Amino acid sequence: MNLRVLKHRAAMRDLAEHFDYIALDSEAAALRFYSAAEASFRDLAQNSTMGVACEFRAPKGKGLRRWRIKGFENYLIFYRPFIDRIEITRVLHGARNLKRMFE
Repeated sequence: MNLRVLKHRAAMRDLAEHFDYIALDSEAAALRFYSAAEASFRDLAQNSTMGVACEFRAPKGKGLRRWRIKGFENYLIFYRPFIDRIEITRVLHGARNLKRMFE
């Protein structure tokens, strides 16, 4: 089943920032990153439970799951699955203090 993919404003900002950072070294790599992120969103829309459930305690982090961007495994997609959609809340580099980001 293909669910709708909704991207929160913060996730859109994250994607743009990562694209810009990667493009400093290689515009081609930045384009591959963006394409891989979109492909990963489509994969999640087909199987919304394939991501790992996160264990953040604060309400901001409740119900979140995470999944890696294929080919850019250090970049993590944080999302919430619903019956009719998935909501992409953030796209963050795994080296960030993720616990702090969601608590």
